[in-house]
Parts: sequence; C-alpha cells; structure tokens
Amino acid sequence: MSLDDHPNHFPYPTPAHTPPHDSNIPLTVLVSSRAVIFDNENNLIVSPATLTLSPQTGTIISILPTILPASSFPPNTTYIDHTPHLLLPGLVDAHVHLNEPGRTEWEGFETGTKAAASGGVTTVIDMPLNAIPPTTTVAGLKEKIRAAQGQCWVDVGFYGGIIPGNAEELLPLVNAGVRGFKGFLIESGVSTDVLPIDMGLTFSGR
Repeated sequence: MSLDDHPNHFPYPTPAHTPPHDSNIPLTVLVSSRAVIFDNENNLIVSPATLTLSPQTGTIISILPTILPASSFPPNTTYIDHTPHLLLPGLVDAHVHLNEPGRTEWEGFETGTKAAASGGVTTVIDMPLNAIPPTTTVAGLKEKIRAAQGQCWVDVGFYGGIIPGNAEELLPLVNAGVRGFKGFLIESGVSTDVLPIDMGLTFSGR
C-alpha cells in the first residue's frame, strides 16, 4: 500500500465575510481596531475586524473588515473587544523539541507549550528523535501522546523518525497521524538507537 492509496483530506472551508445572525449555538466574537486579515485581493492587511468563532469546533465562522457592536449578535454570544491590541493568526513552529518522556528536564510538554503560547505560537510540531523512546514506531508515538495528555497549552503535532530498519513502521506512523518525517545522515549526538541513515537500507526494509 502506498500513500497514494489514501483519500485526500477535504480542504478547509473559506471563512464567510458576513457574520451569522440566526445562530442557535453560542458564539464567540472577537473585535479589534487592529487585526491582521486578508483583503479582497488576498493581501494581508491591518484593519478593524470582527471575527466570529464557534466554541464547539474552534473554527472561524466569519470575518468582517469592520467592528460590529455586540447588539449585532444573539444574546448568548461571548463578545470581547481587544482594541487597541492586535489580533493576528496564531503562529506555527514546525521544529520544536519536547523531549518528554525520557528527557523532560531538557523541555517537556507543559513548559514548552506554555512558552509557545506566551509568544503567540498556537501550533508546534515535535521532532522525533530526542525522547526516550524516540518516535520511530507507532508504539513510541503512543508513548509520546500518553505523556502529552493534560499538559498541552497549544495544538501539538508529531514527526516520525526514519532510522535503518524501521521502513515497515513508516506507513503505520502516517496512518497514526504523524505530520512528516526526520532522519539524520550523520551521527545525531543522541545516545539512543538513532543511527546515521543508510537510505537504501532504510527503504529496502532491512
């Protein structure tokens, strides 16, 4: 089975430009005189804006390039005016080392994700080869996920590690949800079973 055998994910919907006026679910509305949004020509601009969010799904329902008053929304709406502070999309850090379990004293899920949140980073992707066990098998990934439970202040994703002999683990790791892979072509400096890759051996399954 190859990666091509898996169906593509559906694309994310584009947020509407007008807020829902007849929603039966509680909404969260964020407004500010300064928000980073796209204009009609797909350019990032700083503009007054009203963002309507669904607390149930965590998705943005609508974006409007003006400030609407709280009276424009149902009475059960949570309305927060962040003026004059800047509203901007959360950043993604695609290279972090959350070394838990095994080396939590270096950096763990609680401290690492708190630091990310304090800097405006809302998603981090954890590198695979510093924890004990490394994320080179589905079992290792499950250990990481168990260690992360109840400790994450932002969204966390995981890379899988490529090492000689784990070729049969790569597709199961994809199916288990890893966001990509990392491997070393030289000594890693980590005293685990992570070795320099011989790409031919790795992908031949030996």
